[in-house]
Amino acid sequence: MKKVYSYLWLAGIFIASAAGIAGFIFLFVLDFNIYWLILSPIILALYQAPAVYLFWLWKKRRSEK
Repeated sequence: MKKVYSYLWLAGIFIASAAGIAGFIFLFVLDFNIYWLILSPIILALYQAPAVYLFWLWKKRRSEK
């Protein structure tokens, strides 16, 4: 994989991760109660799933050299 594409993949991963955290904060932290406290690790993990998938693809493509 070219170095430029690798940096673009990493930038996409960081943007997806930041969007997941921002979405979680916007939707759940503003109206937080004990129910959201119990479910917050699961919800945050679901919001981080796109970033994890992109990271997995990046590692897979990088190792195919």
